[in-house]
Amino acid sequence: MKVLGIGNAIVDVICKVDENFLTKNNLTKSSMKLVDEVEFKKLLSNLKIEQTVAGGSVANSMVGLSQLKNKVSFIGKINDDKLGKSYEESLTTENVNFCYKKKSENIPTGTCLILVTPDSERTMCTFLGIAGKITPDDIDDSAVKNSEMVFLEGYLWDEGEPKAAFDKAMRLAKKSVMTLSDKFCVERHKKSFFDLVKNKLDIAFANEKEIIELINAKSMEEVITFAKQINKLLVITRSDKGSIAIQGNYIYECEARKNLEIVDLTGAGDLFAAGFLHGYINNVPIDKSLHKGTEMASKIIQKIGARLS
Repeated sequence: MKVLGIGNAIVDVICKVDENFLTKNNLTKSSMKLVDEVEFKKLLSNLKIEQTVAGGSVANSMVGLSQLKNKVSFIGKINDDKLGKSYEESLTTENVNFCYKKKSENIPTGTCLILVTPDSERTMCTFLGIAGKITPDDIDDSAVKNSEMVFLEGYLWDEGEPKAAFDKAMRLAKKSVMTLSDKFCVERHKKSFFDLVKNKLDIAFANEKEIIELINAKSMEEVITFAKQINKLLVITRSDKGSIAIQGNYIYECEARKNLEIVDLTGAGDLFAAGFLHGYINNVPIDKSLHKGTEMASKIIQKIGARLS
């Protein structure tokens, strides 16, 4: 396998809402909020569902890589329930090898309500369910060893069992990659994420807000200095300012695509990572990998959901 993704196995439920819905439900626009099952059902009760699909940030990236004809796998914890079965089927249909043996659990399969406002921003309410309960036993040793790299999801990282699962995967992996996932995620796990980026990962993906939060920077110049010091590959998306990759003393930049008809920003970062990694694992130069990531992100934001086809 080229890449093994390890992340939250979440069924995405996509709905269109107006700004008032966010205000009424005390939701912070463009962020991800963790909710319990009761709140999840309450939010969903008055909404029309646009689309339901197997999601989770890294799972979306694995589907993108698969659609680019790369052999990829995914580990994510699901229950042997209706949503869990549909999740596994959805990934298998996309030719993503699902390396987790589901069993009957007391907690249901995770679900994410993606609320898309008229300006195409998405606000997520996630009921993690069993997804966040990943343990070292859920990590298939042979799947890790038989992959060229492991791609880890920042959303999944937490103290205790998930941390131990990450540590096991990184210990067995030939190359470790992670996405910082979300600014609030970085705030919650700042010390741990800093250690991962500086000392344990080979490649880290972040957006500008996340990396600035992580290192308490005041500017991108400080971020570039930090990246040069740690001498890893740091890939940063900057919205309409494009993207940048820093590796050692080399800096690569790519402009954002112009004049796009943006419909929904769901999956933009996930598909950017898929495009970049597609280039990287196929020995394409870093500047061209940035262009592939930009191309994939540009395509996905012009349609609803996180699937290109």
